Amino acid sequence: MIEVKNLCKRYGDHTALSDLSFTIEKGQIYGFLGPNGAGKSTTMNIMTGCLAASSGSVSIDGYDIFEDADEAKRRIGYLPELPPLYLDRTPREYLTFVARAKKIPSAQIKEQVAHVMQVTQISDVADRLIKNLSKGYKQRVGIAQAILGDPEVIILDEPTVGLDPKQIIEIRDLIQQLGKKHTVILSSHILSEVQAICQTILIISKGKLVACDTPENLERLFAGSTTVELRTEASKAEVQQIISGLSELSGSKTKELPDGGCSVRLECSGNDSDSFCRQIFFAFADAKKAILELSVAKASLEDIFIELTSAEQSDKPAAVSSEIKEEVSELIENTEKEEHE
Repeated sequence: MIEVKNLCKRYGDHTALSDLSFTIEKGQIYGFLGPNGAGKSTTMNIMTGCLAASSGSVSIDGYDIFEDADEAKRRIGYLPELPPLYLDRTPREYLTFVARAKKIPSAQIKEQVAHVMQVTQISDVADRLIKNLSKGYKQRVGIAQAILGDPEVIILDEPTVGLDPKQIIEIRDLIQQLGKKHTVILSSHILSEVQAICQTILIISKGKLVACDTPENLERLFAGSTTVELRTEASKAEVQQIISGLSELSGSKTKELPDGGCSVRLECSGNDSDSFCRQIFFAFADAKKAILELSVAKASLEDIFIELTSAEQSDKPAAVSSEIKEEVSELIENTEKEEHE
């Protein structure tokens, strides 16, 4: 569907993109991640024909974005981070203007404008000035202009930035609906958002692609040893006796709880979490000590993101401590809360 080959972009002595290559398959929702300044927006602007590349190529459904710009752009709908809205127009007037700019036949404009307003749920504000709309409605108007003309590919750059939690959920639902009919490429700093709605994740760092896979495969790749966390009614001494017989146990940490019992963290050298959990279950059952909670810890998208981008920045395999990961996770959570507020 989209093929990016050896893409480079230089601004004087600064290299924004360096030999970037990837392929976007039809009918999926892609998450595009990277630290600030990694080259995400630059890549999106080049893919949509808004910015020239220093070298390399981008083809949309076989059409080169530079050599066959008109045909390639007909297949793309684009929402930049700052939606290109005319604030002194109403959504109906603005979308009609965009439809003409996209060379949609005059006889179809009214019907298509009504359709995209219905899809994005802005029909009830169709005749209000855009400057008087909320941030959430403005984003919806921006998405509406992107899907006018029924493009095969929709590219959304930070579509939920600055929205409140309710608006974020509504935009996520809209993106998932669009993904049923279109190929969607989504850029976002909210990692939980990407993990929740994207089938494939691309991670870019310093202008280079460092990962492209499904969330599940990335989790398995970076999972390392299996970690199981549990809460039990057993005492600390009883826990130590029970887990002493577990095969493949490579480490443990037990903490007594104020209301009795213990929280336990168990590390297994293997990757078969189901087998390890069975051993734990039967070991505690044989000792007649109940397990009150049990979960398998997985590598989060935050862990993977930090691991990959830290490795790229240092040009060495990343070795990120749990303390650093916790600090970064807390920073991300606080940032998300501030955006929501």
